[in-house]
Amino acid sequence: MSWDDESWGDAAREYAERRKAKTQSAKGNEPPDAEQERKPKQADILINVVKEGAPLFHTPDGVAYADIEVNGHRETWPIKSQSFKRWLRRRFYEATGGAPNSEALQTAIGMIESVAMFDGDERSVYLRVAADGNVLYIDLANSDWQAIEIDATGWRVISRPPVRFRRAAGMLALPRPERGGSVEALRDFLNVKDGDFVLTVAWLLAALRNTGPYPVLTVSGEQGSAKSTCSTILRALVDPNTAPLRALAREDRDLFIAATNGHVLAFDNISRLPTWISDTLCRLATGGGFAVRQLYTDQDEVLFDAMRPVILNGIEDVIERPDLADRAIFLTLEPIGEERRRPEAELWAEFEAERPRIIGALLDTMVVGLANRARVKLATLPRMADFAIWATACEPALWRAGTFGAAFDANRKELIEGVLDADAIATAIRGLMAAREEWVGTSSQLLHALEEVVGERVAKSKNWPSSAEALGRGLRRPATFLRKVGIEISFERDKRIRRIRITRTPTELDWVGKKPSQPSPPSFPHDFNGNGGDSSEAEPSPKKAHEINGGDGGDSSDSKIPTQSGTDVTRDGGHNGGAVPTDYAAVIEELAAHAVPDATDRRGCDHCGLPADEQPLRLCGDGERQAYLHRRCEAPWAASRH
Repeated sequence: MSWDDESWGDAAREYAERRKAKTQSAKGNEPPDAEQERKPKQADILINVVKEGAPLFHTPDGVAYADIEVNGHRETWPIKSQSFKRWLRRRFYEATGGAPNSEALQTAIGMIESVAMFDGDERSVYLRVAADGNVLYIDLANSDWQAIEIDATGWRVISRPPVRFRRAAGMLALPRPERGGSVEALRDFLNVKDGDFVLTVAWLLAALRNTGPYPVLTVSGEQGSAKSTCSTILRALVDPNTAPLRALAREDRDLFIAATNGHVLAFDNISRLPTWISDTLCRLATGGGFAVRQLYTDQDEVLFDAMRPVILNGIEDVIERPDLADRAIFLTLEPIGEERRRPEAELWAEFEAERPRIIGALLDTMVVGLANRARVKLATLPRMADFAIWATACEPALWRAGTFGAAFDANRKELIEGVLDADAIATAIRGLMAAREEWVGTSSQLLHALEEVVGERVAKSKNWPSSAEALGRGLRRPATFLRKVGIEISFERDKRIRRIRITRTPTELDWVGKKPSQPSPPSFPHDFNGNGGDSSEAEPSPKKAHEINGGDGGDSSDSKIPTQSGTDVTRDGGHNGGAVPTDYAAVIEELAAHAVPDATDRRGCDHCGLPADEQPLRLCGDGERQAYLHRRCEAPWAASRH
């Protein structure tokens, strides 16, 4: 049989008719109107569920979110999160009695995300802490999604805050705060000294705010001094987590991911800080970002931007670089004797019972801080100026004016001395300038001069600069702290020659410098930068919680300390006119009575470590403790004894 063109055409028409009949048979020969009346697709049902009961929005960085209603309260979840998908499946089951297939779910999620990005409002989403104008909010992270609202009139727990919070993996709920507590109750759970306790409370008050900068809290002490317990307790008061303490991250990406998923970062048992992580912690303390290429793309980036409170603990002082030390608070824990040790279960049971009242007392203090914040004017500003202003604004609720300043000044001086002692170049420069007021020369000449000071062993160590160029770069890091002790480093260029000029400014107060004028309350009465205020005040006793905005808490008949202004200030916390101790003149006179005028055969001052110069060393002290000191070092040394 032969096939011509007409035969091929007849066969094609017959095949098409058979296909059409088969298709209509599979559809039940439904007319076009019946096809349109079929059940809606699963993806359409899912999209309609969201349209009816889940307002959509997106964040400034392009993440789509939905507000969903669960058991009478509002929850906020990213549209791509598993929690939102579980809610969507549940709503589909309630509407149809069945389960959506995975293809329909993914199609609906993509469409919902597009609607949120193009049609939804833009709003920020916060982790644990937030602010709306002058009102602060703290996410309790409980099952009812409640938050604490704090303003200048008080604090309260609310169910639907105007800001949106997100929940990250591992977040635990804060207990509902209770009124009538005292911050002093926290002392029973922390192994810290009085001055360090003041700074610890100041750090907690800063960590409960939504904005930094946040000082890096460094906890050191010998083994068994409760460093890990201290770190865990502090985090439990701000941002409790299933893994409160972690090992140090191995790269920048891991550190910023941790900061994205937790408000407080606490790292345990640190032996040393690599240079790169020291720089990253600086960015976390004062704000900074990190970008990496998005997987499976050539051009897209994933951006991490965070500012977070950080806790570091270890046996040694792990911070050695001046730039990070300038952003840090150092706590040194004392050894715990066997007679003072407590069973861990007992300690935590007592802390959990007291935690709601401690948090309530911190909130009371923040209310005072919000009311005072605009009125605080500091004489000088430190590196962490916002932290200092906030702590000073909160101070009237807890202690008399100047308590935080005295503690912060003393802590900064201690850390400056520690960082300079740990820096080989800084130590050598201090030795070079001990007997002179100026040195000028090139980097090569300075390297040779410093090697003569430190000796061959140090000059051949791995920490010593290997070239004049490396020395020139290394001079800039300790320059800020050297300036605090009266040593100024400047770089000059004369035609083609680059010279380094080092000058030392002799002063009776050594690194402390000139004293600033006393500001009016509640201003900060000390120089944070160590260039003004005397850190040698006697440690004042804090007010009790019931004395907020009330009496002085001290008896006028208590023992008194004379101040430069002539105002008597009681040792037990009572004060007249808000004055604080400003020097140790009486103590110095007492020490001078026991002084040995000539001690030039000593190698160095027991306070600053420098050898005798135009001021000979004197033996000062009493029978309990004696030291060889420059005359300029007697006041700060006396302060450290009280």
